[in-house]
Amino acid sequence: MAIVNIIFPIMFMVTLGYGLTRVGFFSKEHIAGISKFTFYVSIPAFLFSNMLAAPLAQSIDPYSLLAFYIPVLLVFAIGYQINRYIGPIAQRNSDASAIYALGCSYSNTVIVGLPVITAALGKAMIGSIIMIITFHSAFLFALTFVLAARSQQQGFSWRKFTRSMVLNPVVLSISLGLVANGLSIELGQQLDEGLALLAKPALACALFVLGANLSFYRIGEHWRLALIASGLKILLLPALVYVMAMQVLQLSSQNTTMLVLLSASPLGVNAYLIATEIKQHQATLGSTVVLSTLLSVLSFSLWLTWLI
Repeated sequence: MAIVNIIFPIMFMVTLGYGLTRVGFFSKEHIAGISKFTFYVSIPAFLFSNMLAAPLAQSIDPYSLLAFYIPVLLVFAIGYQINRYIGPIAQRNSDASAIYALGCSYSNTVIVGLPVITAALGKAMIGSIIMIITFHSAFLFALTFVLAARSQQQGFSWRKFTRSMVLNPVVLSISLGLVANGLSIELGQQLDEGLALLAKPALACALFVLGANLSFYRIGEHWRLALIASGLKILLLPALVYVMAMQVLQLSSQNTTMLVLLSASPLGVNAYLIATEIKQHQATLGSTVVLSTLLSVLSFSLWLTWLI
């Protein structure tokens, strides 16, 4: 019953977004507007205010970073090799393999991971979660672009990539919150309450938008590759994180649970956007977003039953 209490509100919002968009109550333009408010206003306010209030001494843990990112890098490498050997013959090159590897290892940390973990463990873990999220996109996107640049004439521009990461609303809000926290900046009661009001709908809107976006994607012809990527993402990756955190680095049960649930999150939509930009495996990653999101309900339930 406790697992149902954690999973149900999250799936309710995702299903509501999917259903209302599927029947035409919300159009693609409506969802684009809600998405813009969510990811450029509400979520940055949520991340900034939580980063500002987080106990940094307890949140910064290099062992947690190692327990999360070593398995991520390993699964990325496995996905890269899988595409090189069993991917479509025309897509066994470096850029397609890098995109497929991203699809096997990139987690939807903000939209799905954060709500699941806060529902299961409470808000006390938000600071630690945000520390993991801080490096997530930058690390995996940089690795993907560098590998993809090997087979593209224009190459990889660190300047363009750094600029896009610095101006990313998630990275920017976390960075500003981290700086404000380190300098012990007080915003004042009125601004604190204003940010809290903006932040309140962040997770609900994010889950609603996720469900709505799922109605725009379809499981394409490369569903077998998408199924393999989904299995690596929501089964193998959290299992490796569990072994690394609990058995190798011997982290606390609470930290282990946080890291496992974060890694068990489905593929993030941003990976599909990167695939579209590089023009490789768009259909595969679009299908993986749908499949991994659906299958993550089972994965979360199993891990919550095991760990909580």
